[in-house]
Amino acid sequence: MSAANRKNKNAGKLKIGNNWNAISIIAHSQDNPLKAIAEFVENSIDAQAKHIRIIRGKHKKQQYLKIIDDGSGIDDFTYVATHIGDSLKRRLKKQGAVNIQGEYGIGLLSFWTVGEQLTITSTGSSGTTRQMKLVRNNPGYTILPTDELFHNSETGTELHITPLHSGLRYFSGEKIQNYLASELRDRISKSGVEIRIIDRSARKELLVEPRKFNGQLIHNLPQPVNPLGEIYCELYLNEPSPENIVGLYRQGTRVLSDITELDAFSHHPWNSELLEGIVDVSFLQLTPGTRGGIVLDDSYDSFLASMEEITAKLEYLIGEQKRAEEEKVSKNILKRISKAMREALLFLPSEEYSWLHIHEQIKPKVLRTSQSQGDSTSEHASRPGNTAELEETESIVVAESAESQKSKHSFFDLPGPLFSASISPSSTVIPAETDKTFHLKAKDRQRKTIDDKMDISWELRHNLGTISSGYGDYVVFTAGKEPGVEELIAHVTQGDTTVTCSAVITITKELFPNSSKESGSTQRSRKGLPGYTFHHAPGELWRSRYDEDNGIIIVNNGHADYLFASKSNARKLRYISKLYAKELVIVNFPEADKEKLLERLIELQLYTEENL
Repeated sequence: MSAANRKNKNAGKLKIGNNWNAISIIAHSQDNPLKAIAEFVENSIDAQAKHIRIIRGKHKKQQYLKIIDDGSGIDDFTYVATHIGDSLKRRLKKQGAVNIQGEYGIGLLSFWTVGEQLTITSTGSSGTTRQMKLVRNNPGYTILPTDELFHNSETGTELHITPLHSGLRYFSGEKIQNYLASELRDRISKSGVEIRIIDRSARKELLVEPRKFNGQLIHNLPQPVNPLGEIYCELYLNEPSPENIVGLYRQGTRVLSDITELDAFSHHPWNSELLEGIVDVSFLQLTPGTRGGIVLDDSYDSFLASMEEITAKLEYLIGEQKRAEEEKVSKNILKRISKAMREALLFLPSEEYSWLHIHEQIKPKVLRTSQSQGDSTSEHASRPGNTAELEETESIVVAESAESQKSKHSFFDLPGPLFSASISPSSTVIPAETDKTFHLKAKDRQRKTIDDKMDISWELRHNLGTISSGYGDYVVFTAGKEPGVEELIAHVTQGDTTVTCSAVITITKELFPNSSKESGSTQRSRKGLPGYTFHHAPGELWRSRYDEDNGIIIVNNGHADYLFASKSNARKLRYISKLYAKELVIVNFPEADKEKLLERLIELQLYTEENL
């Protein structure tokens, strides 16, 4: 035997050994009757129907389902019955037809999941009306002409399935309506088709309208570009809810109700429960049987690459949303704890309970200067910040001005190259939403101040506020709405030498804002409830501390209790209230033993939580 003959014997083409067995497998691959109805409706849309009626009722104690359209109808029933898996629509697509969804030629077989017998009545372009009958688990088909007039329309198709499976007795019109509104959302919108459901059992008539999403439409998302086809994203940002999901569609038809079913999207932000909407990908390859999944091939990989920029943008937007929500929650917590503490201390003995020491702003005296001096320093006096810093700034300016009057400097008086730098003040406490001026001082090895020939850039480590400018030896820091510990960093460069220095800024919030505060003031001690700030110390046991020097309560937002409490606004409110009560009791009863401290803590919490 020649090598060519051996090759022919061991090679060949795949073929179906039992045609009916293959057809049965295909018919049983669709397990969702709602999906089957959606496929029937899509066939009507592909046939350019403008009106579709879905009728559910009962005749002679048998439930039935009808789908009637005014589309182009079926001209060749024999082709439909004898070309399972070879859809005419695939050929039409190759010829340039658009807005056609089907391509596998197996849609009609999905009636097996709905009922026992399918009767199709259709009037095609020839004007002749014919009927075809298919029976579940039966390989035969029958095509007969009929004299029935077709619903006052020149062309169209009617599908009649009866009896329905017994498990579909609760197959209500509302369920069909809701499913089609999501499943065929874009196809209904783009085609303009009117779909009505007539539920004769419930005596209802329902209109199927494309599903409308709640929340705020996300504008200006990056437009994904892919050489294989179009990717359309319509996404909404909503309040957190498990019902918020993003569906995956192909050409207007839903493929997956939740895109996080795909491993590549089972992460933040897609599973954040904040997003809803659709992602429509025109070039994905569907699994032919169920049409409820996709093939993870090269086109899928290309789709994932195109979505990377959108994912990053969504991460940023959700982060901004969460920060805004946290600020809103924090304001509400402060307001409610403030009221509760005030009410509680009205019921407790004033001789036993005293407020904590906090810092209050007072307006210092301003030195008057002559007109000429005022003119010379007006530019520097306009810098934001407290008056004490401005006076320091003015003294520096005056000193520099006096020095500039000297005609010449001694060579040895000139500063050397950059060696070190520092920020003044190096540590400070400021209330939220206030300004603070910082001054960078650069020095040589002999600690002489360097005034020029330097590049200075500023940055914030945690972005808890903003800075007025990124250059120059003066910078104004504006604290954000949330408390925390920020680090202001300056990079000083002279030639090839770069020095980095930093200052620590503690941002606080007060439970009882002092309405008499004035801008440009210094601090003094008074009694009251202090502000609070956060310090992230995961793994450490302490929950809060009272910093008497700065008059603030420091909350450990890395503690497991805080993380647990922050999952619920009400729980977070009670938790921070307990921390305030703890610090208030410790300060008021420094000599008390553990038992008395606990008794006092329960006492204060009882009256405080009563008013939360």
